[in-house]
Amino acid sequence: MSSQKKHRNALASEKSPYLLQHAHNPVQWQAWSEAAFAQAKKENKLVLISVGYSACHWCHVMERECFEAEDVAALMNKYFINIKVDREERPDVDHLYMTAVQLMTQQGGWPLNCFTLPDGRPIYGGTYFPKQQWLQLLQTLAEVHQNDFAKVESYANKLAQGIKQAESFIPAEKKDETPNKEILQQYAENFSKRFDTKNGGSMGAPKFMMPNNYLFLLRYGHLTQHPHLLKQVHLTLQKMAQGGLYDQLGGGFARYSTDEKWKVPHFEKMLYDNAQLISLYSEAYMQSKNPLYKEAVYRTIAFVKRELTAINGGFYSALDADSEGKEGLYYIWTKEELQSILGNDFAVFSDYFSVNEKGYWEQDYYILLREKTENEIAIKHQIPLETLQKTIACSKEKLMAVRNKRVRPGLDDKIVASWNGLMCSALCDAYQTFLEPDFLQLAVQNAQFIQQNMIDAQGFLYRCHKETTYIQAFADDYAFVIEACIKLYGLTAQPHWLAQAEQLTETMRLVFLDKQKNMFYFSGKETVDTLSKKIEIHDNVLPASNSQMARNLFLLAKITGTTSYEDLAVKMTKQILHEIPQYPSGYSNWALALLQHTFPFYEVCIVGKSVDEFMQQLQAHYQPNAIFVFSKTASDTALLKGRYKEGETQVYVCHNRVCKAPLSSIEEAIKQIK
Repeated sequence: MSSQKKHRNALASEKSPYLLQHAHNPVQWQAWSEAAFAQAKKENKLVLISVGYSACHWCHVMERECFEAEDVAALMNKYFINIKVDREERPDVDHLYMTAVQLMTQQGGWPLNCFTLPDGRPIYGGTYFPKQQWLQLLQTLAEVHQNDFAKVESYANKLAQGIKQAESFIPAEKKDETPNKEILQQYAENFSKRFDTKNGGSMGAPKFMMPNNYLFLLRYGHLTQHPHLLKQVHLTLQKMAQGGLYDQLGGGFARYSTDEKWKVPHFEKMLYDNAQLISLYSEAYMQSKNPLYKEAVYRTIAFVKRELTAINGGFYSALDADSEGKEGLYYIWTKEELQSILGNDFAVFSDYFSVNEKGYWEQDYYILLREKTENEIAIKHQIPLETLQKTIACSKEKLMAVRNKRVRPGLDDKIVASWNGLMCSALCDAYQTFLEPDFLQLAVQNAQFIQQNMIDAQGFLYRCHKETTYIQAFADDYAFVIEACIKLYGLTAQPHWLAQAEQLTETMRLVFLDKQKNMFYFSGKETVDTLSKKIEIHDNVLPASNSQMARNLFLLAKITGTTSYEDLAVKMTKQILHEIPQYPSGYSNWALALLQHTFPFYEVCIVGKSVDEFMQQLQAHYQPNAIFVFSKTASDTALLKGRYKEGETQVYVCHNRVCKAPLSSIEEAIKQIK
């Protein structure tokens, strides 16, 4: 990023760290606005929409090569209106122009550069361009626009139609089709064809973690007692936690692995990845009791608390991949550095963290990762296991002290509602598994921050916060914050969290719901409607907003007794049934929703004076298809109403709105659930 300050463009007044990184480029950047397009129409110029995010390595490379160059800027300023977009602030803009570029080039990624007519219709696009190719492209497009506008507009019209078709959602509900286990069986079979049974994950590289995929396989494998699926889940989780993808010193996961062995990460750390992985590893620990998973959860939460937590209780978005202009420099080590710092402990440490040909990366640098078990290393070095663990812990402290003095990767300090919802949910999941009070306290603080700072007096949620709150929320923001509120209610029994979930759900139905299609649009009032209004269906690195709302509505219906919630959840899920097995990695959250409808789902109510003890005992048993609610006193919540008896503690196990006789024995309750 440029340190030059002789230039200053309109981005200098923005809040996004990514936009501010470009505020001193010689390019006359503008933020996304109606005014920018009005200027393009007035001056009859093409528009460049350049999309990226602060932790994007190749975005920084293209900035250095192109956007900081005076000759490039001169061409861009002369012939184009130049708009910079932070994809994390405006996912609607990113969705739209990513679709256009994928239609044109059959590939996508960031930086995303899309050229449009003054009304926003795209005509050409791509991702990263080296300087000379970029200069040639600018010149060519400017000439074509001036000399052959009819051809350009004809192509723009055809592409606009293609975008509308690609973005459209046509309900495919068959009235006689109902959710069934055969769909899930086919889904799991199709998914297993892509398993990498040696390294975990799916075959090939790069490898993305895709936590939602493995959350489904864990739950489905457990419910069906499917050893092959469970084996693949645990292989994947172990390999990820032992690989270079995971920060072995400081905790937390990088965005993805560039190779098939989880060795070399793309070093940026995203809040949303780490949140989902905390949830996944917490649940996997409950199912397996693998101590590696507990370590991964605790140390990842420690990383988030240390490096991504604001004083106000919000969570920051990301850490950059680069520092001092080199990717990963903050995290990697030379052998000489390690020997100098660790002295006599280096031999044990180097075996433990593969400072050898396994961990070697490039230019004499090593990535710390684990290949051998602690027992193997203890036996090799003829030391007790406890001595080994103390040596490694001491070595980590020494290295962290040195690392903390290095130039840190850039921090994206904006607070995004959807990602905060995911992290709040993750802390709830970790608390449910490990009963660590600090986890629940962090979750409550974060939810209170959202409630007090990102929801206005009319009940509308906002997407971003940095000093002030800005940009109206999108469907994913609502979906993940609602999920967090439901989980907080289940852990605290405080009715205001349930009320908040219901209020946000009603706002969603008012602002986003297409009542004919029974799906939620991604955008509400503040939207890109030049070409299309997206209904987000496909699960990706983040679950789709609609699949998450289908799951939320189902749970809210069980707790509140609101049948319209469950009716909508069923309609949404039925419309996707035929798609789920065809593209497994793109429908894993829908498959989780389908689990709720096809396997027995239990509502477990605990009421009375000893609810804390009962809750802890019940939740110690892995029950992936159940929701737990409790109250120490009488409650007006539909699922709990009329169940309280003074001086007693009782457990009600309910299924399909029918509850069995109350129980005073935890063992009997567990038998009923199983």
